[in-house]
Amino acid sequence: MQEPLLRVEGLRKHFPVQYRSGFRTQIRVVRAIDGVDLTLHAGTTLGLVGESGCGKTTTGRVILRLVEPTAGRIWFDGADITHLRGPALTSIRRHLGIVFQDPMASLDPRMTAGAIVAEPLRVHRIVGSRKEAHERVLDLLAQVGLDAGAANCYPHEFSGGQRQRIGIARAIATHPKLVVLDEPISALDISIRAQILNLLQDLGERMNLAYLFIAHDLSAVRHVCHRVAVMHLGVVVELAETADLFATPLHPYTRALIASVPVPDPQRRRTVPPLEGDVSSVGEVAAGCRFRARCPVARERCATEEPQLRDLGSGHFVACHFPG
Repeated sequence: MQEPLLRVEGLRKHFPVQYRSGFRTQIRVVRAIDGVDLTLHAGTTLGLVGESGCGKTTTGRVILRLVEPTAGRIWFDGADITHLRGPALTSIRRHLGIVFQDPMASLDPRMTAGAIVAEPLRVHRIVGSRKEAHERVLDLLAQVGLDAGAANCYPHEFSGGQRQRIGIARAIATHPKLVVLDEPISALDISIRAQILNLLQDLGERMNLAYLFIAHDLSAVRHVCHRVAVMHLGVVVELAETADLFATPLHPYTRALIASVPVPDPQRRRTVPPLEGDVSSVGEVAAGCRFRARCPVARERCATEEPQLRDLGSGHFVACHFPG
Protein backbone atom coordinates (compact mmCIF):
# COMPACT_ATOMS: atom_id res chain seq x y z
CA MET A 1 0.00 0.00 0.00
CA GLN A 2 1.20 3.52 -0.81
CA GLU A 3 2.77 5.39 2.09
CA PRO A 4 0.72 8.41 3.24
CA LEU A 5 1.94 11.85 2.25
CA LEU A 6 1.11 13.16 5.73
CA ARG A 7 1.10 11.22 8.99
CA VAL A 8 0.38 12.78 12.38
CA GLU A 9 0.71 10.87 15.66
CA GLY A 10 -0.22 12.06 19.14
CA LEU A 11 -0.26 15.72 18.08
CA ARG A 12 -0.79 18.15 20.96
CA LYS A 13 -0.84 21.91 21.27
CA HIS A 14 -1.39 23.46 24.70
CA PHE A 15 -1.55 27.20 25.28
CA PRO A 16 -0.80 28.59 28.78
CA VAL A 17 -3.19 31.48 29.50
CA GLN A 18 -2.78 33.89 32.42
CA TYR A 19 -5.84 35.13 34.32
CA ARG A 20 -6.50 37.07 37.51
CA SER A 21 -8.09 35.39 40.53
CA GLY A 22 -8.51 37.96 43.26
CA PHE A 23 -5.07 39.49 43.81
CA ARG A 24 -3.20 36.55 42.29
CA THR A 25 -2.24 35.76 38.71
CA GLN A 26 -2.79 32.14 37.78
CA ILE A 27 -2.13 30.09 34.65
CA ARG A 28 -4.71 27.92 32.94
CA VAL A 29 -3.70 25.52 30.18
CA VAL A 30 -5.90 25.49 27.08
CA ARG A 31 -5.53 22.10 25.39
CA ALA A 32 -6.42 23.15 21.84
CA ILE A 33 -5.17 19.83 20.43
CA ASP A 34 -4.88 16.92 22.82
CA GLY A 35 -3.69 13.85 20.97
CA VAL A 36 -4.63 13.77 17.28
CA ASP A 37 -3.71 10.97 14.85
CA LEU A 38 -4.28 11.52 11.12
CA THR A 39 -3.07 10.21 7.76
CA LEU A 40 -3.53 11.77 4.34
CA HIS A 41 -2.51 10.30 0.97
CA ALA A 42 -1.43 12.23 -2.12
CA GLY A 43 -4.31 13.29 -4.34
CA THR A 44 -6.97 12.83 -1.66
CA THR A 45 -9.00 15.18 0.53
CA LEU A 46 -9.47 14.74 4.28
CA GLY A 47 -12.26 16.75 5.88
CA LEU A 48 -11.81 18.05 9.43
CA VAL A 49 -15.12 19.09 10.99
CA GLY A 50 -16.48 20.13 14.37
CA GLU A 51 -17.82 23.08 16.33
CA SER A 52 -15.96 26.37 16.63
CA GLY A 53 -13.13 26.10 19.14
CA CYS A 54 -12.65 22.34 18.80
CA GLY A 55 -9.08 22.70 17.48
CA LYS A 56 -9.53 22.33 13.70
CA THR A 57 -7.66 25.44 12.62
CA THR A 58 -4.92 24.94 15.21
CA THR A 59 -4.42 21.40 13.88
CA GLY A 60 -3.92 22.71 10.36
CA ARG A 61 -1.48 25.39 11.44
CA VAL A 62 0.56 23.01 13.58
CA ILE A 63 0.80 20.56 10.67
CA LEU A 64 2.15 23.39 8.49
CA ARG A 65 4.55 24.32 11.32
CA LEU A 66 3.09 27.81 11.53
CA VAL A 67 2.53 26.99 15.20
CA GLU A 68 5.01 24.93 17.24
CA PRO A 69 3.55 21.62 18.55
CA THR A 70 3.64 20.86 22.27
CA ALA A 71 4.04 17.13 21.66
CA GLY A 72 3.56 14.48 18.98
CA ARG A 73 5.15 13.80 15.60
CA ILE A 74 4.51 15.05 12.07
CA TRP A 75 5.79 13.14 9.05
CA PHE A 76 5.52 14.74 5.62
CA ASP A 77 6.56 12.94 2.44
CA GLY A 78 8.53 10.42 4.49
CA ALA A 79 10.45 13.00 6.56
CA ASP A 80 9.93 13.94 10.21
CA ILE A 81 9.27 17.69 10.13
CA THR A 82 8.19 18.06 13.78
CA HIS A 83 11.25 20.00 14.90
CA LEU A 84 12.75 21.34 11.67
CA ARG A 85 14.31 24.79 11.80
CA GLY A 86 15.84 27.33 9.45
CA PRO A 87 16.62 26.43 5.81
CA ALA A 88 15.40 22.84 6.25
CA LEU A 89 11.93 24.07 7.29
CA THR A 90 11.90 26.67 4.48
CA SER A 91 12.67 23.93 1.97
CA ILE A 92 9.75 21.82 3.22
CA ARG A 93 7.36 24.77 3.18
CA ARG A 94 7.76 25.02 -0.58
CA HIS A 95 5.62 21.86 -0.75
CA LEU A 96 2.97 23.18 1.67
CA GLY A 97 0.23 25.71 1.04
CA ILE A 98 -2.72 27.26 2.84
CA VAL A 99 -5.93 29.01 1.80
CA PHE A 100 -7.34 31.17 4.59
CA GLN A 101 -10.94 31.73 5.65
CA ASP A 102 -11.16 35.49 5.08
CA PRO A 103 -9.82 36.37 1.61
CA MET A 104 -9.72 40.10 2.37
CA ALA A 105 -7.79 39.78 5.63
CA SER A 106 -5.30 37.30 4.13
CA LEU A 107 -4.23 39.55 1.24
CA ASP A 108 -1.92 42.55 1.72
CA PRO A 109 -3.96 45.61 0.65
CA ARG A 110 -0.74 47.42 -0.40
CA MET A 111 0.22 44.76 -2.96
CA THR A 112 -1.27 44.05 -6.36
CA ALA A 113 -2.67 40.60 -7.10
CA GLY A 114 0.34 39.91 -9.31
CA ALA A 115 2.78 40.78 -6.53
CA ILE A 116 0.83 38.64 -4.04
CA VAL A 117 0.95 35.58 -6.29
CA ALA A 118 4.59 36.20 -7.20
CA GLU A 119 5.76 36.45 -3.58
CA PRO A 120 6.12 32.67 -2.90
CA LEU A 121 7.90 32.31 -6.27
CA ARG A 122 10.39 34.94 -5.15
CA VAL A 123 10.81 33.61 -1.59
CA HIS A 124 11.54 30.07 -2.78
CA ARG A 125 13.59 31.27 -5.80
CA ILE A 126 11.50 29.31 -8.27
CA VAL A 127 11.81 31.89 -11.05
CA GLY A 128 15.03 33.39 -12.35
CA SER A 129 13.85 36.70 -13.78
CA ARG A 130 11.03 39.25 -13.61
CA LYS A 131 9.82 38.19 -17.04
CA GLU A 132 9.62 34.56 -15.99
CA ALA A 133 7.84 35.55 -12.77
CA HIS A 134 5.32 37.66 -14.72
CA GLU A 135 4.57 34.82 -17.13
CA ARG A 136 4.16 32.39 -14.25
CA VAL A 137 1.80 34.77 -12.43
CA LEU A 138 -0.40 35.18 -15.51
CA ASP A 139 -0.55 31.41 -15.90
CA LEU A 140 -1.55 30.96 -12.25
CA LEU A 141 -4.25 33.64 -12.49
CA ALA A 142 -5.62 31.93 -15.60
CA GLN A 143 -5.72 28.60 -13.77
CA VAL A 144 -8.00 30.09 -11.11
CA GLY A 145 -10.24 31.87 -13.61
CA LEU A 146 -8.87 35.42 -13.58
CA ASP A 147 -7.73 37.40 -16.64
CA ALA A 148 -4.32 38.99 -17.14
CA GLY A 149 -5.58 42.45 -16.16
CA ALA A 150 -6.18 41.26 -12.60
CA ALA A 151 -2.42 41.19 -11.98
CA ASN A 152 -2.31 45.01 -11.77
CA CYS A 153 -5.32 45.41 -9.44
CA TYR A 154 -5.39 45.64 -5.65
CA PRO A 155 -7.45 43.39 -3.33
CA HIS A 156 -10.15 46.01 -2.67
CA GLU A 157 -10.94 46.10 -6.41
CA PHE A 158 -12.09 42.46 -6.44
CA SER A 159 -15.19 40.66 -5.20
CA GLY A 160 -14.94 38.16 -2.34
CA GLY A 161 -14.87 35.20 -4.70
CA GLN A 162 -12.17 36.80 -6.86
CA ARG A 163 -10.05 37.54 -3.79
CA GLN A 164 -10.30 33.90 -2.74
CA ARG A 165 -9.18 32.88 -6.24
CA ILE A 166 -6.09 35.04 -5.74
CA GLY A 167 -5.46 33.31 -2.42
CA ILE A 168 -5.76 29.93 -4.14
CA ALA A 169 -3.34 31.03 -6.89
CA ARG A 170 -0.85 32.05 -4.21
CA ALA A 171 -1.27 28.72 -2.41
CA ILE A 172 -0.54 26.65 -5.53
CA ALA A 173 2.22 28.92 -6.91
CA THR A 174 5.05 26.65 -5.74
CA HIS A 175 3.23 23.51 -6.94
CA PRO A 176 2.80 22.13 -3.40
CA LYS A 177 1.92 18.57 -2.45
CA LEU A 178 -0.35 19.48 0.48
CA VAL A 179 -2.71 22.44 0.85
CA VAL A 180 -4.63 23.23 4.05
CA LEU A 181 -8.01 24.75 3.24
CA ASP A 182 -9.06 26.64 6.36
CA GLU A 183 -12.80 27.13 5.81
CA PRO A 184 -12.17 28.52 2.31
CA ILE A 185 -15.85 29.18 1.47
CA SER A 186 -17.41 30.21 4.79
CA ALA A 187 -16.84 33.94 4.20
CA LEU A 188 -18.19 33.85 0.64
CA ASP A 189 -21.65 34.50 -0.75
CA ILE A 190 -23.60 31.27 -1.10
CA SER A 191 -23.83 31.72 -4.88
CA ILE A 192 -20.02 31.69 -5.17
CA ARG A 193 -19.26 28.73 -2.90
CA ALA A 194 -19.95 26.00 -5.45
CA GLN A 195 -17.68 27.73 -7.96
CA ILE A 196 -14.77 27.81 -5.51
CA LEU A 197 -15.32 24.18 -4.49
CA ASN A 198 -15.36 23.09 -8.13
CA LEU A 199 -12.18 25.08 -8.78
CA LEU A 200 -10.42 23.43 -5.84
CA GLN A 201 -11.51 19.97 -6.99
CA ASP A 202 -10.31 20.65 -10.53
CA LEU A 203 -6.91 21.91 -9.34
CA GLY A 204 -6.57 18.97 -6.96
CA GLU A 205 -7.14 16.47 -9.76
CA ARG A 206 -4.85 18.21 -12.26
CA MET A 207 -2.01 18.81 -9.80
CA ASN A 208 -2.48 15.66 -7.65
CA LEU A 209 -2.89 17.82 -4.55
CA ALA A 210 -3.68 16.51 -1.10
CA TYR A 211 -6.15 18.74 0.78
CA LEU A 212 -6.82 19.04 4.49
CA PHE A 213 -10.28 20.61 4.26
CA ILE A 214 -11.28 22.36 7.50
CA ALA A 215 -14.95 23.29 7.48
CA HIS A 216 -18.25 23.78 9.29
CA ASP A 217 -20.30 23.14 6.16
CA LEU A 218 -20.98 19.39 6.21
CA SER A 219 -22.70 19.59 2.82
CA ALA A 220 -19.46 20.86 1.27
CA VAL A 221 -17.44 18.24 3.12
CA ARG A 222 -19.70 15.50 1.84
CA HIS A 223 -19.25 16.80 -1.70
CA VAL A 224 -15.45 17.13 -1.87
CA CYS A 225 -13.84 14.87 0.78
CA HIS A 226 -12.72 11.26 0.51
CA ARG A 227 -12.48 10.79 4.29
CA VAL A 228 -13.80 12.82 7.21
CA ALA A 229 -12.42 13.29 10.75
CA VAL A 230 -14.78 14.70 13.39
CA MET A 231 -13.13 16.72 16.17
CA HIS A 232 -14.50 17.54 19.61
CA LEU A 233 -12.54 19.42 22.30
CA GLY A 234 -9.15 18.79 20.76
CA VAL A 235 -9.51 15.09 19.90
CA VAL A 236 -10.80 13.11 16.92
CA VAL A 237 -13.95 11.22 17.94
CA GLU A 238 -14.77 9.61 14.57
CA LEU A 239 -12.90 8.99 11.32
CA ALA A 240 -14.22 7.17 8.26
CA GLU A 241 -14.77 7.20 4.52
CA THR A 242 -17.17 10.03 3.69
CA ALA A 243 -20.01 7.84 2.42
CA ASP A 244 -19.68 5.50 5.39
CA LEU A 245 -19.63 8.33 7.94
CA PHE A 246 -22.76 10.02 6.58
CA ALA A 247 -24.62 6.72 6.09
CA THR A 248 -23.78 5.19 9.51
CA PRO A 249 -22.42 7.75 11.99
CA LEU A 250 -21.43 5.87 15.14
CA HIS A 251 -20.56 8.65 17.59
CA PRO A 252 -23.52 10.58 19.11
CA TYR A 253 -21.69 13.87 18.45
CA THR A 254 -21.33 13.01 14.75
CA ARG A 255 -25.00 12.07 14.55
CA ALA A 256 -25.99 15.41 16.07
CA LEU A 257 -23.75 17.33 13.64
CA ILE A 258 -25.20 15.55 10.60
CA ALA A 259 -28.76 15.98 11.86
CA SER A 260 -28.19 19.73 12.15
CA VAL A 261 -27.51 20.14 8.41
CA PRO A 262 -30.44 22.06 6.85
CA VAL A 263 -32.44 20.14 4.25
CA PRO A 264 -34.76 21.97 1.78
CA ASP A 265 -37.78 19.88 2.76
CA PRO A 266 -40.52 21.42 4.94
CA GLN A 267 -41.93 17.95 5.67
CA ARG A 268 -38.63 16.65 7.09
CA ARG A 269 -38.70 15.87 10.80
CA ARG A 270 -35.66 15.79 13.01
CA THR A 271 -34.73 12.17 13.83
CA VAL A 272 -31.95 13.03 16.28
CA PRO A 273 -32.86 15.24 19.28
CA PRO A 274 -30.78 18.43 19.69
CA LEU A 275 -27.89 18.29 22.13
CA GLU A 276 -28.54 19.52 25.65
CA GLY A 277 -26.18 20.92 28.26
CA ASP A 278 -23.37 23.47 28.05
CA VAL A 279 -20.43 23.20 25.69
CA SER A 280 -17.31 22.39 27.70
CA SER A 281 -14.17 24.48 27.37
CA VAL A 282 -10.88 23.07 26.09
CA GLY A 283 -9.38 24.36 29.32
CA GLU A 284 -11.80 22.36 31.49
CA VAL A 285 -11.21 18.80 30.24
CA ALA A 286 -11.85 16.38 33.11
CA ALA A 287 -11.53 12.61 33.44
CA GLY A 288 -13.64 10.35 31.27
CA CYS A 289 -15.35 11.12 27.99
CA ARG A 290 -15.21 14.80 27.01
CA PHE A 291 -18.64 14.60 25.44
CA ARG A 292 -20.52 12.93 28.30
CA ALA A 293 -22.17 16.12 29.65
CA ARG A 294 -24.10 16.46 26.37
CA CYS A 295 -24.30 12.80 25.37
CA PRO A 296 -27.77 11.15 25.32
CA VAL A 297 -26.29 7.67 25.88
CA ALA A 298 -23.70 8.47 28.58
CA ARG A 299 -23.31 5.92 31.36
CA GLU A 300 -21.21 5.48 34.50
CA ARG A 301 -18.20 4.21 32.56
CA CYS A 302 -18.09 7.42 30.54
CA ALA A 303 -17.35 9.47 33.69
CA THR A 304 -14.18 7.56 34.58
CA GLU A 305 -12.68 6.15 31.38
CA GLU A 306 -11.80 8.21 28.31
CA PRO A 307 -12.69 6.31 25.11
CA GLN A 308 -9.86 5.68 22.65
CA LEU A 309 -10.15 5.88 18.89
CA ARG A 310 -10.53 2.29 17.63
CA ASP A 311 -11.24 0.66 14.28
CA LEU A 312 -14.64 -1.01 14.15
CA GLY A 313 -14.01 -2.38 10.66
CA SER A 314 -13.48 -1.08 7.12
CA GLY A 315 -11.41 1.82 8.40
CA HIS A 316 -14.27 3.29 10.44
CA PHE A 317 -12.72 4.61 13.66
CA VAL A 318 -14.71 5.88 16.64
CA ALA A 319 -13.88 7.00 20.18
CA CYS A 320 -16.99 5.94 22.08
CA HIS A 321 -17.73 3.24 24.68
CA PHE A 322 -21.18 2.65 23.17
CA PRO A 323 -20.89 3.37 19.42
CA GLY A 324 -24.02 3.37 17.34
